[in-house]
Amino acid sequence: MRDPSGRLLRLLSLLQTPREWSGAELGGRLGVTARTIRRDVDRLRELGYPVHATHGSTGGYRLTAGTAMPPLVLDDDEAIAIAIGLRTAAGAVTGIEDTSLRALAKLEQVLPHRLRSRVAALSAAAVSLPPQDAAPPAADPGVLALLAAACVTREKVRFAYTAAAGRETRRHAQPHRLVAAGRRWYLVAYDEDRAAWRTFRADRVTGPHRTGVRGPERELPGGADAVTWAMDALAGGSGTIRARLLLHLPAEDAAQHVTAWQGVLEPVDDHTCILHTRSDSLRFLAYRVTLLTVDYTLLDPPELADHLAAIADRAAQAIRSFTQP
Repeated sequence: MRDPSGRLLRLLSLLQTPREWSGAELGGRLGVTARTIRRDVDRLRELGYPVHATHGSTGGYRLTAGTAMPPLVLDDDEAIAIAIGLRTAAGAVTGIEDTSLRALAKLEQVLPHRLRSRVAALSAAAVSLPPQDAAPPAADPGVLALLAAACVTREKVRFAYTAAAGRETRRHAQPHRLVAAGRRWYLVAYDEDRAAWRTFRADRVTGPHRTGVRGPERELPGGADAVTWAMDALAGGSGTIRARLLLHLPAEDAAQHVTAWQGVLEPVDDHTCILHTRSDSLRFLAYRVTLLTVDYTLLDPPELADHLAAIADRAAQAIRSFTQP
């Protein structure tokens, strides 16, 4: 890369990723020698960028935190992702709405027209599911930022976690991904003490701190992505009361009508499948079941039948004046 200014910007972009680069890696990316990389790093330091270097066979360069935030260098896709993320955060994370909008205004001010058009198109076309609660607890922005950084670097963290019943436990986990569902955030992580994958509500995470220990690269069981895993956990893995319903259509067809929030499907034969779902309340479980738009038969628990019957009776009473001759 012959243009020194362009090379510096490209070098800065590489160093802003959360990893350490060897001189040979940077030279290979930029098409220059390791000596040129050392000169360019010195130039970045003169401009105020805190580039840290470690020596030895495993050493390299990385950008560290300084006394002031340096200008960021973003490629097109990164700029679009940040703009969309800021718009989402303005309505999804309580406490940073104004900050998100100010940051978004600054970013859109300098976006090229082609990127501004793409951001506008994505924002207009994208919609969010409504929150399940009228006013869900707010996720702490500082907690989200720490967990997000740990996801990127695979760094293990320790934190206190309060379960739905109010019991607090200490957790040691390797964060994998953060998933937003409505106005709630969920952390998908590998629980080191329990040697199992878990999904944690971010608003119930308190006092997190990074351990400085990096874990191995992990994949979710079955090759699942974080969104699918979190939705399955929310629908079928939370709550102490389990229910099974026989749906009168194949699993492939049922998947078009049943959301992950409603439960997890298990194929039975070419004509039926079983819906597994859970909740901490029979009343809420009955409400969830009544949202199904397909024919079904309750298999268990039998106590759920009374709640479904009560809902059916109220509905029948509500429309009686319309059905009478």
